[in-house]
Amino acid sequence: MSSTPSTARPAAKSAPRRILTSFGFQITAALVLGVVLGLLARSIGPGADGAPNALAATLDTVGSSYVTLLKLAVVPLIFTAIVASIAQLRRVTNAARLAGQTILWFAITALIAVTIGIVLGVVIQPGARVDQSQLVAGEPSSVGTWWNFLVGIIPQNYLGLTVSTSIDPETGAAASSVGFNILQVIVIAVAVGIAALKLGRRAEPFLDVTESALKIIQRVLWWIIRIAPLGTLGLIGAAVVKYGWEKLTTLAWFAGAVYIGLALVLFAVYPILVRAHGLSIRQYFSGVWPAVQLAFVSRSSIGTLPLTERVTERNLGVPRQYASFAVPLGATTKMDGCAAIYPAIAAIFVAQFFGIDLSIWQYLLIVIVSVVGSAATAGTTGATVMLTLTLSTLGLPLEGVGLLLAIDPILDMGRTAVNVAGQALVPTIVAQREGILDRQLYDAPRGDVPFADDSSEDDGADQDEVIAGAGPDPVGERSASTR
Repeated sequence: MSSTPSTARPAAKSAPRRILTSFGFQITAALVLGVVLGLLARSIGPGADGAPNALAATLDTVGSSYVTLLKLAVVPLIFTAIVASIAQLRRVTNAARLAGQTILWFAITALIAVTIGIVLGVVIQPGARVDQSQLVAGEPSSVGTWWNFLVGIIPQNYLGLTVSTSIDPETGAAASSVGFNILQVIVIAVAVGIAALKLGRRAEPFLDVTESALKIIQRVLWWIIRIAPLGTLGLIGAAVVKYGWEKLTTLAWFAGAVYIGLALVLFAVYPILVRAHGLSIRQYFSGVWPAVQLAFVSRSSIGTLPLTERVTERNLGVPRQYASFAVPLGATTKMDGCAAIYPAIAAIFVAQFFGIDLSIWQYLLIVIVSVVGSAATAGTTGATVMLTLTLSTLGLPLEGVGLLLAIDPILDMGRTAVNVAGQALVPTIVAQREGILDRQLYDAPRGDVPFADDSSEDDGADQDEVIAGAGPDPVGERSASTR
């Protein structure tokens, strides 16, 4: 009789196979391959009619299609998650305190980021180091105002949908596009959730359907996330084809100042805050990195939102009832890259370019706009909107926005990555401070996938009780136990 038990554990994966199946390796490989294919497409050049060549068109289609898939999941995910979470607020005794702490830490981290931006702008002097003959000022296409928050928070329709029409300057053809205002979606979901909570038993059938819909959406989202390497390849390849790096030459000092600021926040400020709250820096970065990578190549906080919320819950151990509120709110109003570092350095650049000396009061205004401005432009938030809001508040020429548009997409990669990292950081810090962070999830070893597949859940189990930070370990068992 064989001495080997019939219930022997599966053999551990070989090291090469584990590396090849690692989600992080696949994303990194996709980044490298995307750059190579992008450079190849650029070397081929456009077709005879000026249209993109087949490789460039394929990369662009693959990348844009993947972002579209992610955005499709945003509205149903946020609506069902918030409604379900509010209905469970009876279990949470400190909901108001959590909301207040979240907003407070949004402001604290924004204050730190904008201070770094101002210091870099004053020290590096990017506006005084530029060849003015190479830049052309131009009016921005949109301007941020302090009324946007009041207007944007009122839902225009049940799903927060928006329709915009643009005119092609070359052909004169009109094109309409449908989008959504994530702030309005949050307002609608909160109202529906509170109503369901007040109705009690009479709302239980609706809540059961909502919970089931949430599970279905999460499963579909998991499938979309698993093809993220393919989307990454297309996104980075298309970016190389379209933008290249030549445009950085003229604005090298400005771009350098922005990326130094982004790096300081992401790799110095955030780790300090993580360690100050008794958490592992390595676990934070390994947990949030899938979302940061996708944010960098997609340049969309909203497009990355489903993944950001998932890593916040599944990797960093933030309870779903809290994360489903804090992360979407952060995707709308928490942008250390776009709303703090960038507008601070850019405003100083514009002032230096036009030979305008800023007063201490104007520097203070930059801080105020950066800390509260992203809320004022919620629903239409973007780097250009935040920059125009900052310039108009300081009384600087809005034409200065046109100086920086040439390299905005290249800067937007880093800005969005920092935005997303901060959107996951604040809920983690607040959950730790309030004693509701699941440390088993946070400290769990990371496996071959960014978080546990939904197929590993028991039927009917609450997702907050599922281990997420790791995929299967080498012996085929979960790396941590449920709470």
